[in-house]
Amino acid sequence: CESFNLQYGTNYIAVMPTNLYGPHDNFDLERSHVLPAMIRKIHLAHCLKEGNWEAVLKDLNLRPVEGVNGQYSQEEILNILKKYGISESGVELWGTGTPLREFLWSEEMADASVFIMEQVDFKDARSHINIGTGKEITIKALAELIMKTLGYTGKLTFNSSKPDGTMRKLTDPSKLHALGWHHRIEIEEGVQRMYEWYLK
Repeated sequence: CESFNLQYGTNYIAVMPTNLYGPHDNFDLERSHVLPAMIRKIHLAHCLKEGNWEAVLKDLNLRPVEGVNGQYSQEEILNILKKYGISESGVELWGTGTPLREFLWSEEMADASVFIMEQVDFKDARSHINIGTGKEITIKALAELIMKTLGYTGKLTFNSSKPDGTMRKLTDPSKLHALGWHHRIEIEEGVQRMYEWYLK
């Protein structure tokens, strides 16, 4: 982008987003990112703990896990959920729960991008612009926030024999803040909105 701008007089600006989450996210347990995966895992564990088998079947009919949907036997369903750390007794997540992550509501990423296109020139930006909140939360604290949001009182465990991944992934959005854009949706509100969307 910078080379094109210098050579051809274009006004391209590269943006670098942090972890995004929001409506239409990927809740596939095999391929989803951490936040939607945790919401779904805790939701399913909550349904199992409450004995709400109908909700479990509905969930699997909408989003089968490894081809297993609500038409399978109860034993087959419980086995596939257990493979992903979901059971009547609790939820198991990979790693130690100590890595820090930053999350931005996806619609705010869109809003920030439009703001940059309309308000910012390359000569003012000079290089890429980070789009994020500049705030981070541990995986453990995020899981506990989701549990609280869902009203789930089951057991949460971390399997430290599994990888944690990168310990920190925090962006510095100070350039974007200086240009006049700030995020508005904090993680607590975002998780609530995300779960409401998921249930619908």
